[in-house]
Amino acid sequence: MPINRMLSPTHEAPYRGLRVLDFGQGIASPYCAMLLGVYGAEIIKVEPPEGDWSRFLGTTYGNHTTLSAVYNRGKRSLCLDLKHKDAIAVARRLAKDCDVLIEGFRPGVAARLGIGYEELSRDNPGLIYLSVSAFGQSGPYSKRPGSDSVAQAFSGLVSINVGNDKTPHRVGTTVSDVVTGVYAFQAISTTLFARATVGTGRWIDVNLCQSTAALLGHKVAEHILEGGAPRALNVPAGSYQTRDGWMMVTLVNEPQYKRLCAAIERDDLANDPRFADFASRADAADTLISQLREVFLARPTDVWLSRLHAADIIAERILNPGEWLRNPHVEATNASVCQDTPGVGPVYTPRTPGIASLSEDALCPAPDIGQDSVAVLTEAGFDRNTIDDLIAAGAVRQARQ
Repeated sequence: MPINRMLSPTHEAPYRGLRVLDFGQGIASPYCAMLLGVYGAEIIKVEPPEGDWSRFLGTTYGNHTTLSAVYNRGKRSLCLDLKHKDAIAVARRLAKDCDVLIEGFRPGVAARLGIGYEELSRDNPGLIYLSVSAFGQSGPYSKRPGSDSVAQAFSGLVSINVGNDKTPHRVGTTVSDVVTGVYAFQAISTTLFARATVGTGRWIDVNLCQSTAALLGHKVAEHILEGGAPRALNVPAGSYQTRDGWMMVTLVNEPQYKRLCAAIERDDLANDPRFADFASRADAADTLISQLREVFLARPTDVWLSRLHAADIIAERILNPGEWLRNPHVEATNASVCQDTPGVGPVYTPRTPGIASLSEDALCPAPDIGQDSVAVLTEAGFDRNTIDDLIAAGAVRQARQ
């Protein structure tokens, strides 16, 4: 039984020996599974015949998009048609000998298929079972469909991300999906620690909307305490256009404001009573920021950064992802990783924070649909005749080699 399986952790691979079944699609569930794989776990990605829907969201490269290629590294793919009763039997047999099962079906679907926690845990009491959904497994919204954009909107994130056009915007990346994957990984990690003493697993409920709300931190408290209209936090922090690009400037204490004014040769702004402290600057934000915009447009970014850094002001050039990848600091610190993915080419991604070594470089690229079906079932104890029968019946698919 999995809770008795001897793990062989190292600092580079603390989850070596851990077996994970990943039924998730999209980003949140697969990213959580991928993180377990980064830390040494064996990940079996269970896909339907049509494949994970993230394979088709965006520009396709072979059998992948960047979403599927990035968030499914380090996995093997088993293709099961869960509409087929024999495929359900295969899934149940595999679940008897896994440590973690991750699913992203709508609430109630896994149980209806016969692979819900209550049923699987009877045969495998050590099973850690993670369900990822939009709104959670209970509550009046639990059956609602959701997405990264919906989670950003529902949680309040969109409402506080107001642009210069005065319109609330979603963040321009799948932040809700990614943070949900991180919180899910955290929940599994703490449960694995407890299981070593308690001896049993449990069912974990993580959802996109709660995970995104957790990102807002103090914003809920701030909204209530300031009567629904909180001041901006640290005016005049923000993005400013220069003669040749954009940069970000931020402040975390009052002395920095005076140093900022000196660095841009506008001591009059430092001495203006309208801008005496963070609270008053927030009330007069439009007046102050409009003047700073004029100042920063006068010189190139490099000139401003040289001056601001000399004054110990927190500021940096605004980079696009490609510029980040080629930045000398990123290259010097080996902050990115690349996997050559068949049919796609080189797939670059930021390295997972906190990795004790370069183990992430050794992850296999994201798999094709069902490319490992026969190998996975053989290792699970199925004989070749049985596997061939499952393939012939359509319960299992094996990608052409």
